[in-house]
Amino acid sequence: MNQYTADILGDGYQQITLNFPDDYEGKVVATLVRKKSNINTSRAVLYIHGFLDYFFQTQMAEQFNQHGYDFYALDLRKYGRSKLPHQIFYNVLDLKEYDAEISAALDIIQQEQHQEILLAGHSTGGLIATLYAAHYPEQHSIRAVWVNSPFYEFNLNFIEKKLGIPVLSQFGRVLPKFKFPSKLNRWYVTSLHHSLKGEWAFNLDWKPKTASTVQLSFIHAIHEAQKEIHKGIKLNIPLLVMHSHQTKNPKKWNKDATQSDVILDVKDIKKYAKKIQGDVTIQTISNGLHDLVLSATDVRDQVYRQLFDWLDTKIS
Repeated sequence: MNQYTADILGDGYQQITLNFPDDYEGKVVATLVRKKSNINTSRAVLYIHGFLDYFFQTQMAEQFNQHGYDFYALDLRKYGRSKLPHQIFYNVLDLKEYDAEISAALDIIQQEQHQEILLAGHSTGGLIATLYAAHYPEQHSIRAVWVNSPFYEFNLNFIEKKLGIPVLSQFGRVLPKFKFPSKLNRWYVTSLHHSLKGEWAFNLDWKPKTASTVQLSFIHAIHEAQKEIHKGIKLNIPLLVMHSHQTKNPKKWNKDATQSDVILDVKDIKKYAKKIQGDVTIQTISNGLHDLVLSATDVRDQVYRQLFDWLDTKIS
């Protein structure tokens, strides 16, 4: 019997700590959060968050519960609930490091009598989920993948993407802790948090308002993973890719910050999703934010309608 404890979210949310061998920083843990449906079900979803993020999207969990899925989410190592005092936030040398907690979480979900699992991810988590499904086709309990604005490419100009990122990635091999200025739009978290200009409550220490720099280790890990996507991977299970209808980069606060993806270029998401071989569905969400499930009420309602309509055709 897995020994869960009450989670910080309360209201039936539980968590369990997953322990792993020490890495280059020392002790490593990840955290699996669950919220069970009131319906007895063999279906479950495993959700993976994005960069500088953690699981707090309770409305998404409750939507899955209402549709007959037990909900599980990972706080990956060195993020959110899993960050230990001796660790650097999000410090990773290779995205494959996360395979250990994804596999451990899937083992637990299967032990808890789930045979039909949706693997889901947002942004960096979408990149991780896509590659995990491609790398582990023997995980037969994973029946489909849903990615919400997956991080298939850096949102930079042509020269920066083709020359700058490869050079920084190479430096990241030998100088992983070196920090480079970040180009993340400063209005994104402002558009979300209830104390600023949004409606959502979350921990600003775990999902900060700004990130002025990024470690080269992260750039290297993402670049190596994205190269696989760019070459074209193959999936043997259905994939749903969702993204906003537009990308904007507002310099001042305006409505673009509330109706656009201000983090990634939606054209890149669509371009590289089309390179994935298999049963791939790409859907555009009008006025969606980077995290589509945190968009305005009518937008996220559309996200859930389209998601569950798609799931009804793919997981029967």
